[in-house]
Amino acid sequence: MRITDIRVAAVPISSPISNAYIDFSKMDAAVVAIITDVVHDGEPVVGYGFNSNGRYAPIGLLNERFVPRLLEADPAALLDSTGENLDPEKIWTTLMTAEKPGGHGERSVAVGTIDMAIWDAVAKIEADRLMVTMGQLADDYFAAQIVGRWKHPNIVRARIENDIKPNIGKLPVADVKPQHIDAMLQTIVKRGAPTMANDVLRWVKRMFDYAIKRQMVTFNPATAFSLIDAGGKEASRERWLTRPELVKLFEVMRTAKGWNIENTYAVKLLLLLAVRREELIAAPLAEFDLDGAVWHLPAGRTKTGKAIDIPLPRQAVAILRELERLGGGSSWLLPARKMQSRMIPHIDLNTVGASLAKNIRPMLKDVAPFTVHDFRRTARTHLAALGVAPHVGERCLNHAVKGVEGIYMRHDFYEERKEALQKWADLLDQLERGDLGDNVVPLPGRKLA
Repeated sequence: MRITDIRVAAVPISSPISNAYIDFSKMDAAVVAIITDVVHDGEPVVGYGFNSNGRYAPIGLLNERFVPRLLEADPAALLDSTGENLDPEKIWTTLMTAEKPGGHGERSVAVGTIDMAIWDAVAKIEADRLMVTMGQLADDYFAAQIVGRWKHPNIVRARIENDIKPNIGKLPVADVKPQHIDAMLQTIVKRGAPTMANDVLRWVKRMFDYAIKRQMVTFNPATAFSLIDAGGKEASRERWLTRPELVKLFEVMRTAKGWNIENTYAVKLLLLLAVRREELIAAPLAEFDLDGAVWHLPAGRTKTGKAIDIPLPRQAVAILRELERLGGGSSWLLPARKMQSRMIPHIDLNTVGASLAKNIRPMLKDVAPFTVHDFRRTARTHLAALGVAPHVGERCLNHAVKGVEGIYMRHDFYEERKEALQKWADLLDQLERGDLGDNVVPLPGRKLA
């Protein structure tokens, strides 16, 4: 940073006081403006000072000696140790260069006026430097607490970019009030995303706790809010797509505008393999052995923290080979077509879901709303309807087998899962052709997912 200009003016002393010797209404004071290259709200930061010897402004001394001396100095020599602000002591030393020691009333007023303006600029720059916005806090929290600690940090990043920054990102952290939190949550709920409102509330609470630890604020404005104030208690979902609904989904994906082939392949793989969204979207090609028809999903990318080999039906292998071709040499299954500022090499985790909501669901007028995660429940439900044993179906979803049976059962049922997923893939092929076949449904009362 540097001083770009110094302006000096003499202004009248506004006082009607006078006596037999002095008429103050005829006297003036010096006003100095120190203009810096630091910008706040689109305007340069300016420090102001004013003084007189009690009667007259020392304009001559300011213009002839002290202002030129300061403007001619090396800008770096006027900065503090951080290089981000002016150093009043160094500036004072610069102003007094080649000055005779000893008292000089008018000189002290001139230097003191500049000193006052310098301190004003320093205080303004420091306040601006210390003013952290909510967007900056969110970025800082993400870098310090999420990156390198969470398997899928982009889930948090999506909430920051899509909800927190647009609503309260420009507010200084210290200025965020409960009413701002409430308005943000209601905005999210009104667009039909109560679960995301709950997520945002959880993350904002954690961000302000982090800010308190870093001594940015002393109060968490989100503390008083609960899920009741956001999206409400999240009930366990039971949504799954029936055979007729899957037929319609396949039909619409073939004709929908704004829907690309990569999205179609992603949806098919999510259905075929019953994996979690983040496991598929963030998958590098190196995890797939297409010749051996197996996906080696490592422990670090699973929710359970345990690696699993996923058998690939022949339909999945065909799709994976086509995605590899479409990737044009990328090492990722679903590479990002445009690299974002945060340099995510694969498509965003919300890309498929957002495109489903925008391009597909409006064309399914008579189909109840569903999410990407409902594809796992759909697969599990139809696996049961196809006669797949419950413990095999659970392992197809990479669920741990519960209860005493799970404690003693270490078998991974690879061959059984291979057979089950191929049977499910064949059914999906049939449904894509529009053939409903036998309308098999799960037994009433059976909890399948």
